[in-house]
Formats: sequence, structure tokens, C-alpha cells
Amino acid sequence: MPVEVRLPTVLRQHASGQSTVSASGSTVGEVLEDLVRTFPGMAGQVVTSDGTLHKFVNVYRNDDDVRYLDRLDTKVSDTDVISILPAVAGGAGPARS
Repeated sequence: MPVEVRLPTVLRQHASGQSTVSASGSTVGEVLEDLVRTFPGMAGQVVTSDGTLHKFVNVYRNDDDVRYLDRLDTKVSDTDVISILPAVAGGAGPARS
């Protein structure tokens, strides 16, 4: 079943600039496999070579972070939206006086 996948700006270059694409699967992992099969340029940026989710990528099923569900085994339905977001880290740290 196809689901909507929302892409961050950094991945859109691999999908002809599209911010939203369609991918099929009954789990988040299957959806990401289909996404990478359709847009091979995303392979190294979404999943690692051993098939796990890249640590600098956050994936949500609707509003839920899949890390707190069943990760790549999280079930999806045709009404779900999968959002891929780059992790944000760093910053200036605490203010110094």
C-alpha cells in the first residue's frame, strides 16, 4: 500500500526536488526500502549499510517517533504519513559569564 513520505530539504535533490513522494510497504522499513529503490541517491543518508536507520535521521509515523514504537518494524497503513527529519545537534552551549 502506498503511503505519503515527507522529505527534508537535504533529500529532495534525490527526488527531483519533490517535498512529498509516495512509497509502498506495510512497515516503516519496507516503506524506506521502496523509497531507496525508487530514489537510490537516498540510500546512504536514510539507512546504514547493515539496514538500520541512520543515527542522524529521525523518522516519524504521523506524530510518533518510530524509535519509541517498533523502529523499522513499525506498522503503517495507507492513511499514515511518514516524515523523515535530519537530527539537529550542537549549538553554542551554556552562556558564559
